[in-house]
Amino acid sequence: MVEARAGERQTPIVPPGNVAGRALVITVAIMTFLASLTIGAVSLVSKTAAEWQNDISREITVQVIPREGLDMDAALSSVEEVARATSGVTAAARLTDSATSRLLEPWLGGDLSLDELPVPRLVVVSIDAGAPPDFDALRTRLQSEVPEARLDDHRAWVSRLVAMASAMILTGIGVLVLVLVATTLTVVFATRGAMAGNKQIVEVLHFVGARSEFIAAQFQTHFLRMGLIGALFGGSAAVVLFWMMGLWTESNQARPEADQISALFGSFAIGWSGYLGVAFVIVLVGGLTALTSRFTVVRQLSLIDMLSPVEN
Repeated sequence: MVEARAGERQTPIVPPGNVAGRALVITVAIMTFLASLTIGAVSLVSKTAAEWQNDISREITVQVIPREGLDMDAALSSVEEVARATSGVTAAARLTDSATSRLLEPWLGGDLSLDELPVPRLVVVSIDAGAPPDFDALRTRLQSEVPEARLDDHRAWVSRLVAMASAMILTGIGVLVLVLVATTLTVVFATRGAMAGNKQIVEVLHFVGARSEFIAAQFQTHFLRMGLIGALFGGSAAVVLFWMMGLWTESNQARPEADQISALFGSFAIGWSGYLGVAFVIVLVGGLTALTSRFTVVRQLSLIDMLSPVEN
């Protein structure tokens, strides 16, 4: 058996720093960055889908279609009165002209005059999520009072968005699995390359009695260190990217582009679940790198044991 003497510093079997090692660190960093982006995107989409589902239980809109001779102010007032008089409705307020212009600005520009265009006007109706109104009855009552009124409870629109979000989440999980598989294969080839580069040392230690667990532990420690370094770089880069995008969204709230992003993803913050997911990916990639290298070394040493009697 080959054992280290007390107080004696061992020379590592695998050199601590070389070109192949730096290439592996960069590769692991890239893989972790992609995996962290996937985790953050899945967390963001999942959170946004939940918010969409919550919004549908709190708010609906009534659209008043303009036509020639229609008194829009009177029509909007009638819609507000009917909505407020309905059981299950907590509030009703028309969307102001400035707010309507702001919604249409990305498509029609900033110099928009609502009086010159037949733009539908909206009334936002807040509802009691615990006891919502009868939407069919409310729709019928609105159209009897204001024939140009169209009630939209957003259910069809939100259901399509939630279905799309679910598909994106499944796609993200698939991408994450592929990234982890690619990382595993990369570590396998890197471990084999490291063993090939130190073949004589490994074989001598193995044949003079060094246990496979001892040799595998040397490679495992080496690749664990490189895996954690690469994973930390990649995960940190992803966190910085999400943080910068959140800052950009907050600092550009007055712009239409930021408004559209905020409408879809809120403040573009992945939240604690997303950051915990990134931390989990870092630990997972580091552990996966170490275990993969250990398994590869043990398997290669077992092949050496199988071939050695034939060679003798």
